[in-house]
Parts: sequence; C-alpha cells; structure tokens
Amino acid sequence: MMFAPAPFLLKDTSVSQVMIQVCVALIPSILAYAWLVGPAILAQLVIATLAALLAEALMLKVRGKPLDLFLSDGSAIVTAWLIALTFPPLAPWWLVALGTAFAIVVAKHLYGGLGQNPFNPAMVAFAVCIVSFPALMSQWPSVGLELSLLDQIKVILGFGSPVDALSGATPLDALKTGLKMGEGTVTVSSLLANQEIYGRVAGRGWEWVAAGYLLGGLWLWHRKVITWHVPAAFVASLSLISGALWLYDPAQFANPLFHLLSGGAMLGAFFIATDPVSGCTTPRGKLIFGAGAGLLAYIIRVFGGYPDGVAFAVLLMNLCAPVIDLLTQPPIFGMKDKS
Repeated sequence: MMFAPAPFLLKDTSVSQVMIQVCVALIPSILAYAWLVGPAILAQLVIATLAALLAEALMLKVRGKPLDLFLSDGSAIVTAWLIALTFPPLAPWWLVALGTAFAIVVAKHLYGGLGQNPFNPAMVAFAVCIVSFPALMSQWPSVGLELSLLDQIKVILGFGSPVDALSGATPLDALKTGLKMGEGTVTVSSLLANQEIYGRVAGRGWEWVAAGYLLGGLWLWHRKVITWHVPAAFVASLSLISGALWLYDPAQFANPLFHLLSGGAMLGAFFIATDPVSGCTTPRGKLIFGAGAGLLAYIIRVFGGYPDGVAFAVLLMNLCAPVIDLLTQPPIFGMKDKS
C-alpha cells in the first residue's frame, strides 16, 4: 500500500481562496468605518489596491514571473486593504500609494515574494510612514465629519485641506496627550468622561469598527482560515496587563475594554498577527507570538512614543518568530521528545 507524504489537507484551499475570505471578513469593519468618518476610506481602498497591483506587476516583470498567476492570488490586495485601514482616511493619496508600493516592493518582493517575507508588509509600510511622515500619519478626521465624498476626495488629492477635517485625534492619542499634559493632576476617568472624543467605551463610534474586526475575525476562525491561538493569546495578554495596571492605579491607566476596542487591537489580533508567513507556525509558538504582540502593543501604547503600538509589536515579534518556532517544535511522531 502506498502512502502519500505530509501535509494531509482535508480540502483543496488555494491562496486566492484564502485572500478572498480575508477581504470578505474585512467588509463589516469597512462599512462601519465608512459610516463613522465618511466614504473617504473607500477612495483610499481603491488607491491602495491600484498601487499594490501596479507595484506587484512591476516586480513580477522584473523578476520574470508570470503576471496572471501571481496578480490573481489576491495577496497584494489584502496588503493594500490593511494599509488603507491603518492609514488616516484623509491622508494624501501619494502617502497611501507610497506606503503600499514600499510594502510590495521592499517588504515582499525583495525578500523573495509571497511566502518569503519575514515581516508583515502592511505593518512595514505603516512603521516606515509613521516614522518618516509623523504629522501626516497623525491627522485623523473628526468623528461625524460632514464632508461629501467629492470634498473628501479633494482633500485626499490635495485640492482642499479644511483644518477642521484634519483636527481630530485618535482616542489613544488623546488619552496619552491628556495624561502627559496633566502631569498627574488629570485622571483617566476625567478624560474618558469627554464623550465627544471617547464615546461610551473606547472612542466615539470606533467601537463599531473594532466590533467589525472582531466579527470578521471570528468568521475567519469559523472558516478555519486562522486558528484561535494568536487572537486568543493577543487579547488575553493585552487584557491581563491592562487590567493589572488599571487595578493598581485606575487614575493613570485605562481599563482593558478601552484598550481592546481602541486603535488597532482587534485588527492586529485577527488580521495582522495571524499572518502565516511572518508569524509562528507551531501551536505553542502561536500562543507565545500572540501573547508577546499583545504585551508589546500595550507597553508601546502606554510607555512608548507612539499612541498605538500594534504595528511595532507585530514587527518585533516577526523578528522572534523563527527562534520561537525552533524552540516550540513538537516531538517527532513516535518519539517521546524532540531529540
């Protein structure tokens, strides 16, 4: 009797099928995003997608790879969508295009293309742009901004830049700035009482975007596109450290629910840290990876120089992934230990 070698797949799953499901899972958060700050996010998705496909085609041409096969796998589109969702929705078009092109050309193809990149391309783009263009990456629109799609597109294309459209701050940024300026005289509870910025939980309306990411992530888990290990470890780690410090000093540290539903926590837990290429592959490794990313994200948020540390946390854990996988390899079948 002949036996086929591992891996044993229960169903035929292609890269394009996986990427399509990831895009579908992002739709609830995109709809919530568009409802919250306006339809500008749809324009940014188009800009990022076009930039990603052009950069992908260029690099495939340079590398002598077949365009049809790789352009249709959907990986570049997923990267583009993640970039569009993490950049400010009214950021200049060239910033989104530049970040997307950098992700595809440098973070993906210069390392060998799909499956060879050691870092998450979307997070590389975010990190490079926030370091290079901190002012532009910090200009978030005020919630409930009453600008038509045409006016928002004008802002993105550089034909108009109303001051009130770019005066908002993310809840994380506002909280960190308020505590720093208060120098011990301002408490978290007094800042969170401002519902114009923080809403009821973690940002006026932003909870719905986080809920969209959570819903999409749970659907991916149900579809077995991702496993539970990384998201569960990320959420548990972020909740434990934020909860411990909140109980220790609630005047200076926000509660766990605020940290889970603000910024990119849910996006990072379900869509970024779960990247199978740049993350860990062993079950124990995924738990360590997710827990480390959640811990680092909180440390950077609260004690670092950036309001949201998810991108840098994931990139730092990408560095550790090969070692974590090496140390958490399960024993060979039929043997008691790894030796």
